[in-house]
Amino acid sequence: MINSRKLKIFNDPIYGFITIPNGLIFDLIGHPYFQRLRRISQMGLSYLVYPGAHHTRFHHALGSMHLMQKALQVLKYKGVDITEEEEEGLCCAILLHDIGHGPFSHAMEHSIVESTDHEYISLQFMHALNEIFDGRLSMAISIFKGQYEKRFLNQLVSSQLDMDRLDYLKRDSFYTGVAEGNINSERLITMLNVVGGNLVVEEKGIYSVEKFLMARRFMYWQVYLHKTGIVAEQLLIRILKRAKEIMGEGQVIVCSDALRFFMEHRIEKENFDLKILNIFSKLDDVDVLGAIKSWQDHDDFILSKLCEMLINRWFLKVKLKNSPIADTVFQKHTSRVREKYTLTESEAAYFVFKGVIENRAYDRHHQNINILRKNKKLIDVAKASDQLNLKALSKTVTKYYICYPKDSV
Repeated sequence: MINSRKLKIFNDPIYGFITIPNGLIFDLIGHPYFQRLRRISQMGLSYLVYPGAHHTRFHHALGSMHLMQKALQVLKYKGVDITEEEEEGLCCAILLHDIGHGPFSHAMEHSIVESTDHEYISLQFMHALNEIFDGRLSMAISIFKGQYEKRFLNQLVSSQLDMDRLDYLKRDSFYTGVAEGNINSERLITMLNVVGGNLVVEEKGIYSVEKFLMARRFMYWQVYLHKTGIVAEQLLIRILKRAKEIMGEGQVIVCSDALRFFMEHRIEKENFDLKILNIFSKLDDVDVLGAIKSWQDHDDFILSKLCEMLINRWFLKVKLKNSPIADTVFQKHTSRVREKYTLTESEAAYFVFKGVIENRAYDRHHQNINILRKNKKLIDVAKASDQLNLKALSKTVTKYYICYPKDSV
């Protein structure tokens, strides 16, 4: 138990008071690796679309841990065998599940450390913390990696109905003001059970699951894949790419030491060691935003223009289509930008580009959500539901976009 007289609870706008369950969790939250999450935006640049979306990964991690405590109470009450060691490991795993996010979360996922997702970096943080805390995170790491014998423990951390999703949907809905994304996470947790070592939902909770999947679909189209948010994220990616190019040519770039390191070196899984992890732990939204403010005045036209657009919210125009963008349309806008700003084709690609977005609210073939009927039989939620649209939600919807300067039309 916690012996310290310091703060033992957090006041959360979603759930009220969140209690820290034990001394290990308290010390993990206090570690600089975790405190960094206070400076990592939960939703990247979505605040440029939804002004209230300024919450952080710190908020989300604590909220997910709170829901995990609720889920553990429910499952233990229903007779599911969970030891104290497993309970602690599960709380640690969910608390640290997103600790590997870089600046602006998903927006720069592959820009800072190339071809490496945040899950891999989260695992490296866990291993480092496990050394610091004398092996007390070994259980959490095993659960996080899906290697622990009780599969439902990993499913509580990472599945299609995990505590991560239950928190971020409710939290992101609250901070964006998008009411369609609000879910009854406590109702869903109350309906959880374990059958054959896997997490299931009791039949009474089927309508809550339907609402959850519909909310997820709405949030992706209205928030996470909002076309203005896509433009903002693409500008951010291109700003860093251009800055790296300029630095490679020997030009002076003003930025923090941590950001400079990742701009000067190509970092991938193969060379991501403890030294680099510690440099990464010093990198957050502040470094990137401060650099972008400074680069507005850089001599390079492309870099300064991109930074100015992002800082002042002077975005490119974006069009969404149900079919691929025609090459003739793309070339038309490219030619106009090249002529207007006297750019090469590769330089014009910073301002004219196209891409693809996909949305699938439910994957029936990967850790599907099973409903436990009263006759003790299991059935996939899409089959059990009387809502025909749940089957539609299991199909991938693809849309295509093109971005270009408004004054090039």
